[in-house]
Amino acid sequence: MASPLDAVFKPRSVAVIGASRDRGSISGEVFHNLVSQGFPGPVYPVNRSAAVVQSVAAYASIRDVPGEVDLAVISVPRDGVLAAARECAQKGVRGLVVLTAGFAETGAKGRKIQDELTAVVRGAGMRMIGPNCLGLLNTDPAVNLNATFAPTWPPHGRVAFSSQSGAIGLTILDYARDLGIGISQFVSMGNKADTSGNDLLEYWEDDPNCGVILLYLESLGNPARFMQIASRVARKKPIAVVKSGRTEAGARAASSHTGALAGLDVAVDALLGQAGVLRTDTMEELFDVAMLLANQPVPEGSRVGILTNAGGPAIMASDACESRGLSIPPLTEKTVAELKAFLPPEASTKNPVDMIASATPASFERALKLLLLDPAVDSVIVLFVPPIMTEAADVAAAIRRGGAGAGKPVVTCFMGTHGIPAALSSLREGRFPSYAFPEAAALALARAVRYGQWLAAPPGRIPEIPGLDPAAARAAIRDGEDGRWLSAEDVRRVLSAYRIRTPKEDVVSDAASAAAAAARIGFPVAVKLASATITHKTEVGGVVLGLSNAEAVYEAFTAIRQNLARAGREKEMAGAVVQEMAPRGVETFVGVTQAPGYGPLLGFGTGGVAVEVWKDVAFRVAPITDTDASSMLDQIRGAKLLDGFRGGPRADRAALVETLLSVSRMVQDLPEIAEMDINPLVALEPGRGVIAVDARIRVRGQEKP
Repeated sequence: MASPLDAVFKPRSVAVIGASRDRGSISGEVFHNLVSQGFPGPVYPVNRSAAVVQSVAAYASIRDVPGEVDLAVISVPRDGVLAAARECAQKGVRGLVVLTAGFAETGAKGRKIQDELTAVVRGAGMRMIGPNCLGLLNTDPAVNLNATFAPTWPPHGRVAFSSQSGAIGLTILDYARDLGIGISQFVSMGNKADTSGNDLLEYWEDDPNCGVILLYLESLGNPARFMQIASRVARKKPIAVVKSGRTEAGARAASSHTGALAGLDVAVDALLGQAGVLRTDTMEELFDVAMLLANQPVPEGSRVGILTNAGGPAIMASDACESRGLSIPPLTEKTVAELKAFLPPEASTKNPVDMIASATPASFERALKLLLLDPAVDSVIVLFVPPIMTEAADVAAAIRRGGAGAGKPVVTCFMGTHGIPAALSSLREGRFPSYAFPEAAALALARAVRYGQWLAAPPGRIPEIPGLDPAAARAAIRDGEDGRWLSAEDVRRVLSAYRIRTPKEDVVSDAASAAAAAARIGFPVAVKLASATITHKTEVGGVVLGLSNAEAVYEAFTAIRQNLARAGREKEMAGAVVQEMAPRGVETFVGVTQAPGYGPLLGFGTGGVAVEVWKDVAFRVAPITDTDASSMLDQIRGAKLLDGFRGGPRADRAALVETLLSVSRMVQDLPEIAEMDINPLVALEPGRGVIAVDARIRVRGQEKP
């Protein structure tokens, strides 16, 4: 099915408005690249003051060009761009690439001109890349479109790349060529005034020439829309991203545990992870992942076989794999026996398999085939250190033969320099990625494994939860004070409306009332400070646990008041909460904070007073699915605690998942919630549910009816 972006990526004719006779200028280089690269259609130079541009007859206006023009590349001073775009609209041009800078990136005046340009484009039904961009290229031999001023033409391949930065785009093309990574299409988006990264994802979704999508992003534009599109596209082909702008700005003003743990970059990580998008830290890692995913199958598991002719690199590879969540499993007895049949006695036939320095190309080929056939192995890393007696190119050819048609990924690491260039060329022809060091190979493989795990997991759904009462929760919020922490009673009402169990409790204003409340509730009890301003109660001596009689409760209330008085904060005490002691269980944490531009960010982790010390919290952007909720439980480092670690209590995982889904629904129903902590949320034995022992909710300022 034809797309409006076909006019940009697959034009039948191109005009360069502002085409220069000077090869050293941007417009001169763009025109030269279009002609010299072998674009099969006509390329028209448009120049008001030159009759001929680089030996080609020029036109004073695009309206003078004979025949139709699909794509116009505009490279004129900013003040002339609007007029050029209007002439393109009159001509019936269907696509624009605006290289000119000086628009929204320069301030309010530039943004106003950009808005006018966008209105012209959309009013005429055109599509536009830019402004303020490097351009685009399509290496399809049937198209050969180089509408950039870059000096590099990358090899043809299956990797589509989009960059928000033109300068980085130039580096990208050079790097791709050096690594031998084939590019299908490259786009420098610039200011994204019309065509966004989301548009490109949808365009590449069903493009048969595109097998992997790489993005360099400085912003996500519409994060919710990105997540919706990316999660669909990632089911068909891998997406890897470098997202710049890692900051902790979102945590600076936070007054909850969740806010302190979740900066804006955490929201980006959560959103990308939920959508199945692989986030890399550097451009180098991005291309390392691309080399693997563009050339090898996605791993079906995390078990890695290592094959080497040197022990040191094997140790490095093993450490790198295990530190990134991959495992180095024992090989089957059958595989070990077959390896011993042809390897020398000095060789190690365990995993890693060290064939020692005398290993021949034939040994590499035979051993690799055996590892790939082993049912305990999901992928193989082959490490080669060139000794004097073995040619790297011969080993590369052996790896190509041994790994052909295996259906499992094979990555290589050829260390050293002697003979390596020829070997790498051979490996690239066989579609086997190669890395300079074992750590890079392990990291790329770990990211590919993560993608495979995401693909294997069910897509998940947002289930209907019966018995929720949003109206009651909204009434509790309305009764609270604008922009402040809700009272303990209002928090209990909100949680109850979403079927989150809380202990029996009573809010009291003096020591005698506390003792009486404890008698009604039943011992043992806890006494906790009630305050609209003090977040961390334990830090001011505001929590006393395990009180077994009325006298102890009376003394606890008095002690809390005295602690605050000594700190000069007695006026911040709004009484206390007398609460039944929760049954023994696993202390967990559930929290919510608002990530600007992303919406509610939901966190789950190990609970208690050390939540900010260990920072063992997994985040997702709400709304979450049942699959998201389950994966949050497994993602934290303390996941073993949920399953009765070393004789400890086991947690009701199903109840934890249900609570996370309820909180997700809560913050969708009640956008007034700015921050929330449930800490600890005690998970009882399986089948017994969970109980929110302590919780805080802060609401945004709102207008009362």
